[in-house]
Amino acid sequence: MIDTVEELMKKVHLLEIKARRLSRESFSGEYHTSFKGQGLDFEDFREYQHGDEIRFIDWNVTARMNLPHIRTFKEERELTVVLAVDISGSGKYGSQHYSKRELAAEIAAVLAFSAKHNGDKVGLLLFTDDTELYLPPEKSTKHTLRIIREIIAAEPKSQATSVSKACDFLSKTLKRKSLIFMLSDFMDHDFHKKLGAMSQKHETVAIRIFDPLEEELPRAGKVNLSDPETGWQTVVNTNNSNVRMAYSKLNARRLEGLKKTFNKYKISNISAATNKDYLPALHRLFGK
Repeated sequence: MIDTVEELMKKVHLLEIKARRLSRESFSGEYHTSFKGQGLDFEDFREYQHGDEIRFIDWNVTARMNLPHIRTFKEERELTVVLAVDISGSGKYGSQHYSKRELAAEIAAVLAFSAKHNGDKVGLLLFTDDTELYLPPEKSTKHTLRIIREIIAAEPKSQATSVSKACDFLSKTLKRKSLIFMLSDFMDHDFHKKLGAMSQKHETVAIRIFDPLEEELPRAGKVNLSDPETGWQTVVNTNNSNVRMAYSKLNARRLEGLKKTFNKYKISNISAATNKDYLPALHRLFGK
């Protein structure tokens, strides 16, 4: 995707500036309130006050002090965040300003900086039908910048997709409960149970990346369609209304199945299109 080191660094730098600004100005507070820590840590004892919950009374301290005392806690804010980004062949497609891969990189960058500003560890999984790269979660700015660079510059060994394998890898690798953002077009088969199983162990957010021409064929005469993941090609007459209708129905059925999976496993999800501003969708996500 990138021809030279200079071009790569320029692109990383520009994306860093934009992602930092967006995460700071638009999402810092929303991220903090939307995604909670993993529990409560004991902090101290204090005298019982009217309205305190009785279940927090510490009877041993109460007996020693001859006054009711309760345990106080502080929320464990730190999260482990993993960005799971699909870099298979279909991500190269883009009929508008962005390719799907570039859009995924920008959204991932905003999420990475939002997590960093919140003091969370951030990791990265780049996947196709195999694990292309895994960076364990860390906190440093240097690590965050590497995440952005790796997404932009990655040259995958495979072009195919396996969401199932990505879910298996994360389920086995992440030992503590984590927050997983999965960015993919989800153009894959038989991954629904694996995605559901992962969501039972880790808080999972699905961000579907798509291009508008993937949703509905334009009326453009005979066009050569190519599958970037398999290399399969065919010529389709898009002026034929039956062809366009069949394509739309097939895509609608795929999206309906995806929606049912998200609902069944209570997976928070949004869709981001290459021809639209993704910020409203992210605001809706954090608003949930």
